[in-house]
Amino acid sequence: MVTAARSDLLSRARAGDGDAFRELTEPHRRELQVHCYRMLGSFQDAEDALQDTLLAAWQGLGGFIEVRASLRTWLYRIATNQCLNARRAARRRPAREWNIPKVEPPEPTRLGEVVWLEPYPDALLEGRIGAPPGPEARYEQTEAISLAFVTALQVLPPRQLAVLILRDVLGFHADEVADMLDSTVESVTSALKRARASLQRHRPPDADREPPPASDSPAEDAIVAKFVNAWESADLDALVALLTDDVFMSMPPMPFEYEGRDAVARFSASIFGAGRRFDLVPTRANGQPAFGAYLRTPTGISHGTGLYVLTLAGDQICAMTRFDNSVLPWFGLPRSLPSP
Repeated sequence: MVTAARSDLLSRARAGDGDAFRELTEPHRRELQVHCYRMLGSFQDAEDALQDTLLAAWQGLGGFIEVRASLRTWLYRIATNQCLNARRAARRRPAREWNIPKVEPPEPTRLGEVVWLEPYPDALLEGRIGAPPGPEARYEQTEAISLAFVTALQVLPPRQLAVLILRDVLGFHADEVADMLDSTVESVTSALKRARASLQRHRPPDADREPPPASDSPAEDAIVAKFVNAWESADLDALVALLTDDVFMSMPPMPFEYEGRDAVARFSASIFGAGRRFDLVPTRANGQPAFGAYLRTPTGISHGTGLYVLTLAGDQICAMTRFDNSVLPWFGLPRSLPSP
């Protein structure tokens, strides 16, 4: 139902009132950014796509008819198509060569495909996702922002990706999605079936894994504290004891990936063996525990070298993802830490 106040805002925005437009769109801004992030896998690309979405909405507001679709649905239509255009343009961050000085890494298990992956700060998620998912959503919101899920999404063909997010994550009806994509319900249903099958193949097996402890729970705090102690003291045995047999490590934009406890242990040994020692500053990314990593120096100042994100299973770590230090400002983390 269109209220009188809403109708007035629409009229003012159509007449060129920027404040009215911002008042209309601001409640949807954060959830649209999260949607673009899922579509693109990159925090920076998501912000660009969001800005393009708002500009297109501002320019196209005259053609918006609220009786036919809600403002939220109309904005998702624009955002989805902006992201599809970005995917087709294929402006991706290229893979980066190994850039950790004085460290000779072991041979990786394989080279990763999704080198453009970036973390999403939890501070931008708290209470700001927007409307709850529709009744047809299949994924919990926490699962649908996890690094493993976002990574798996990136290997789907663009339209399958869009359909799966709109249907299974956001819970839009098939006819709504068909309208957003200028398609048919039959085409959407077919694309969704293929996307689900492909996603199942690309997601890490977790049928036998324990679920992660609740965020900020004593159980999560306990394993996080053990990780911090092991990493800061370069205690390889203590670190390895925390890892699952099938633990997985990646480090976008470098394509190196290590799978299995022995492979991750060899990588960690190469870091510790080079004499590198770190201070870790806690934060959260993608609904998961994360840490800014700061390399200690003889001057007493610790320089930010990257961000580690942990994926937990029960009381163990089943994945570690390292991002470079360019992401630290997104988490309110400094480039360096002064002497204690």
